[in-house]
Amino acid sequence: MNQIQKDNQEPVDVVIMAAGKGTRMKSSLPKVLHRLGGRALVAHVIDTVADIGARHVVVVTGHGATDVETALEGAVAGVTPQFARQVPQLGTGHAVQQAAPFLPDDGTVLVLSGDVPLISGDTLRALVAESAGRRLALLTIQVDDPKGYGRIVRVQGQQDAEGEVQSIVEEKDANEAQRAIREIYSGVMAVPARLLKTWLARLDNRNAQGEYYLTDIVGFAVVDGVPVVAHRTDDALQVAGVNSPAQLAALERAHQLRQAHALMAQGVRLADPARFDLRGTLVCESDVEIDVNCVFEGAVSLGADVHIGANCVIANARIETGAVIHPFTHIDGEKAGVTVGAGALVGPFARLRPGARLGAEVHIGNFVEVKNSTLAAGAKANHLAYLGDATVGQRVNYGAGSITANYDGANKHRTIIGDDVHVGSNCVLVAPITIGAGGTIGGGSTITKSTEPGALTISRAKQASFANWQRPQKAPKA
Repeated sequence: MNQIQKDNQEPVDVVIMAAGKGTRMKSSLPKVLHRLGGRALVAHVIDTVADIGARHVVVVTGHGATDVETALEGAVAGVTPQFARQVPQLGTGHAVQQAAPFLPDDGTVLVLSGDVPLISGDTLRALVAESAGRRLALLTIQVDDPKGYGRIVRVQGQQDAEGEVQSIVEEKDANEAQRAIREIYSGVMAVPARLLKTWLARLDNRNAQGEYYLTDIVGFAVVDGVPVVAHRTDDALQVAGVNSPAQLAALERAHQLRQAHALMAQGVRLADPARFDLRGTLVCESDVEIDVNCVFEGAVSLGADVHIGANCVIANARIETGAVIHPFTHIDGEKAGVTVGAGALVGPFARLRPGARLGAEVHIGNFVEVKNSTLAAGAKANHLAYLGDATVGQRVNYGAGSITANYDGANKHRTIIGDDVHVGSNCVLVAPITIGAGGTIGGGSTITKSTEPGALTISRAKQASFANWQRPQKAPKA
């Protein structure tokens, strides 16, 4: 049994509202699929409910329903969301009505918004504890400017954090006194499913918007004698929603700054936490240094004493102890991953693609690209080179301008370079081919056959010079 069930003795089921069009985003992409920290807004919410051990997750879709449902299938390990479509969209209460058939009567229902991505598991646990299987619990926050939000109306004379909640009044239905209230409803609630279903059946649309408000169930609870409690948070980021590109950008920066400070608290040295982006997971050992404008995506781990230069993009990679990634390097492991060995030097302006495996003390220099290749300890490719589908031995020196020709137009082939080989500048190694250990490839050679260990191999046209050569001249203009 998960922790939240131990504490509350009732399973928790989640409804995530994700049906809205998001008109102010001015985008064909459904609002909940816009990205924060590299993931869809709604995927962040599902991450959190997975963390608290929710029994069922029901996502209410509407606008762009097919796109949202496709994007969320398999989005979070261990969570298989169910989908309830809201067509047409007639308000928040109508949305939860569509989810009600998926909700067993024995649970506590958490209602969340798919465009409020940074709600924390601890906050949701606390809210469920407030509900305790018998109360309606609302997550609220005090704000300086409550315009546009539903106000928390408490018993007259008790408009403070301890006063009994009487109702939530939406902006367009509020009177002047109610609009002055600064405590607002966040859109997050916890409510016993058996009570929620009875209240949903009583909703009507007699209001300024002509919609079915979920917040009307607060009044029903009061009439029915069910306690309504407000759990107030002071963390505005947790309840911040996204309605426009400007709000998304502001939330992105706040989210990134929070992640940066968390890393620095662990000892990571960031040159400027305001110029740092993490769009996945980053695990750092001791004495890691990261310069400005670096982006980390997917799953990245950095060993002790790793230094990351400015303007690097690193995705799905393991970088071992003492390695240095010089500025403007691009590492993207995708599914295959990339490994950079201890003490290796990479960049500047290098590119490591999926399947690159660099051993200890390997050097990859400027404008060198490595794809699906293994370089053993001490190998070097310092300038303007390509290594694709290659196995490179220890202490190999791979010359400037040299490439492995690994693709014949239909299939990929492998190049094997033995230990201590020296490949001169501007060479083409046409795979499949093996360069024997200790061999030397003369500069400017195109090698199409495997070579013996220790051999010098040269393949180039004989040099010729023609005295007093006259270049062709352009014809004079008419």
